[in-house]
Amino acid sequence: MKKIIKNKTFDFERSLYGISDTLVDSCEFAGPADGESVLKECSNICVDNCKFSLRYPIWHAKDFTLKNSVLDSLTRAPLWYCSGGEIQNCTVESIKCLRECKNIQIFSSHLNSDEFGWRCRNVKIKDSEINSVYFLFESSNIKIDNLKMSGKYSFQYTKNIHINNSSLDTKDAFWHGQNITVENSVVKGEYLGWFSKNLTFINCKIIGTQPLCYCKNLKLINCAMEDTDLSFEYSDVKADVRGNIVSVKNPASGVICADSIGETIYEDSVINCRAKIKIRH
Repeated sequence: MKKIIKNKTFDFERSLYGISDTLVDSCEFAGPADGESVLKECSNICVDNCKFSLRYPIWHAKDFTLKNSVLDSLTRAPLWYCSGGEIQNCTVESIKCLRECKNIQIFSSHLNSDEFGWRCRNVKIKDSEINSVYFLFESSNIKIDNLKMSGKYSFQYTKNIHINNSSLDTKDAFWHGQNITVENSVVKGEYLGWFSKNLTFINCKIIGTQPLCYCKNLKLINCAMEDTDLSFEYSDVKADVRGNIVSVKNPASGVICADSIGETIYEDSVINCRAKIKIRH
């Protein structure tokens, strides 16, 4: 870095607008002027050990690192339209974090952001914890490893997702998602994966009512299911399930194999349901 800005406080609008090749170290962005967009249009910057309490701080940034920093609840919509960024060991307590960004990596961070990661591309998340109501809405090309995630309507309208070694506590996850693989993970929630296409679970535990309905090319490989009643309605499915499924209702096509199924329901179907049900002996 050609320039270092250290131990400073900034509170006016666009205070470091357009800087490049700069290390911003141990600075605070807060104060009575309450200025917006403090680091807008920056490039090749490293922001280390900083505190943010102003709106829209990092927009249109390119090739940046944000690490060891805190963005509090006053830091509304902190990262939009950014590319080539790395977020390490940060705490974010701000709504609408990460919007329409690309080529972003997140490591060892804790984020509370109700609308996290909307319409983003090429995002990697590792060793992190994220709480979000609408997580990664309409995003694509996402790789996730060792994530603890809680929320409600996660991964809706997403494409090309790979998730490994994670815990997802979420309702209505993966609705209308396409080309998604989840491995070695626990997925807990209601109405999982409805209207998805090419959704695959490998070595996973799936928990919650009415999962995996209206799916196309759904696969479960060596998975377990808990409290999963009314599963697979109108889905095209190939499922290899260890243990019990509470109930299966009107599966459209494919094969469902489990150690036991509490109830198989064929009633009120509006299509010809012809999936094969196999009980492992």
